[in-house]
Amino acid sequence: MKIKDMFLKDIHRNIEGVITASQANDEQVYQELDEYVVTKELQTHFKTFFDAYKKGIIGDTSKMGVWIQGFFGSGKSHFLKILSYILENKEINGKNAFDFFTEGDEITRKIKDDITIADMKLAVDTPTNVILFNVESKHQTGIEEKSSLVNVFLKVFNHSLGYSTIPQLADLERNLDKQGKFAHFKAIFEQNYGETWEETRHEIDFLEDIVVESLVKAECFSESAARNWFTKNESDYKISIEEFADLVEEYLQSKGNNEHIVFLVDEIGQYIGGNRSLTLQLQTIVEELGNKSRGKAWVIVTSQELIDAVTDISGSSAMDFSKIKGRFETTLSLSSANADEVIQKRILKKNINAQQYLEADYPNHENDISMKLQFEDSPELKLYTDAENYADVYPFIPYQFNLLANILTQISEHSIQGTNLSRGERSLLAFFKETAERNADKENGSLISLDQFYPSLEKWLNETKNDAVIKKAADNSRIVSDANDFFNVDVLKVLFMIKYVDQNIKPTLNNITNLMLRHVDEDKLALRKKVDAALKILINENLIRQNLQNYIFQTDEEQEVTRVINKIELT
Repeated sequence: MKIKDMFLKDIHRNIEGVITASQANDEQVYQELDEYVVTKELQTHFKTFFDAYKKGIIGDTSKMGVWIQGFFGSGKSHFLKILSYILENKEINGKNAFDFFTEGDEITRKIKDDITIADMKLAVDTPTNVILFNVESKHQTGIEEKSSLVNVFLKVFNHSLGYSTIPQLADLERNLDKQGKFAHFKAIFEQNYGETWEETRHEIDFLEDIVVESLVKAECFSESAARNWFTKNESDYKISIEEFADLVEEYLQSKGNNEHIVFLVDEIGQYIGGNRSLTLQLQTIVEELGNKSRGKAWVIVTSQELIDAVTDISGSSAMDFSKIKGRFETTLSLSSANADEVIQKRILKKNINAQQYLEADYPNHENDISMKLQFEDSPELKLYTDAENYADVYPFIPYQFNLLANILTQISEHSIQGTNLSRGERSLLAFFKETAERNADKENGSLISLDQFYPSLEKWLNETKNDAVIKKAADNSRIVSDANDFFNVDVLKVLFMIKYVDQNIKPTLNNITNLMLRHVDEDKLALRKKVDAALKILINENLIRQNLQNYIFQTDEEQEVTRVINKIELT
């Protein structure tokens, strides 16, 4: 039986990676909601969130911040987006987001707890302006602009109301709206200019005469007042956090009917981490919104880092950030176990025939697999627990879930392009799906080795220096002597992947051999000899170094240091 014939759902079906809400079409959103796996852990998180959120619906609360934390690729961004769909109660092909989670009986529906469902119903029945955004992508390019977090919040707030993202212009539009003249002005502008206001307003600096004429015709301003507006707004725009909170509260009051607004901010930890000013700004934004709107305005953020880590800034006292933890009283942590369960249920779930076949076949290999995969000094690397577990995760090996999660996190933290890597965040699910696809035509008994994840990692690395080291190795005839045999390069890929996770696995000959295992019947002794030969070649090429029993991938900088040391020793 081929691997591709084992899965309940077609392994080659399209599953979009991390896409923004604005990019998603109805078909993609429907698939996201339909296939979203509510794990045991997420059952608790949904319950905790909606229990906290209802306090701002049925009463007042100043504790309206939610901090969602999880390792790199854990699915926290996806969870944030799903929350946005539910709070908006987005309708897709005649079906509301709420229905995807509550239809069916206690066994088949996604959300099992009746109280959670009742709290969700209360939330979806409350009119809500839902604003989902990645904070890194919304700030203007440049170091100085990153000094103001409130400007990012203002930009997305204005955009959600149909106003310009240019703050001065948005204030003008808001003023015209209050006068009831905005629609009239836009109609006159389009009549005069031939294009809609929304299509052209970003070029307002070049449209002064036509804008002034339209404002005067719409009886919004006198000509001198309109000209004065252009002159006055040539200066830099400034708004305080308190003024922003007043704008939000004014909006909520104008809507009435218990209107809510929710800012869902992806990757806030990456954006503010280590920056005292930005961290205090976030604290003040949440504090001001909490005090003024009393639970009608919410801020929900995701972070790779724990809130304690983000607020642990050198040179700052504990008092500096005492309030931020109180505001973000609701903290939801996505663990590796959650990611494992999602991957197993959404990607690796087997059809009945394959599940039965794999469970029956496991006893034939159980002892061999256990013997071959004995890791040194790496007690946390999980192996198959029983036949059912083998069938559930096949063709992968249980240790790969947690290990790959740690690999992604550490590569992100050690990369010079760490911020860029995060903005292109890829979920663990994508890595496992793509790797399964590349092995879809292999026969039963084949296993996925760690190096086989690298093509997915390579796309994510996007021409970093370490990726270049591996590409050069692939072009080196001393490493690749046979045009069809890239085994030595595959060993190098493994050493790169585990370079920063020595707390999880020691890079010894035995452990590296285990990571390269590709079949339940693999001759481990022969594989070990092959790995040993590869390590010797890579050492000779200065791509890795040996430290006692450990073999360590060398970056460009480390290679240069080794070359200098070798020259000194030779002299």
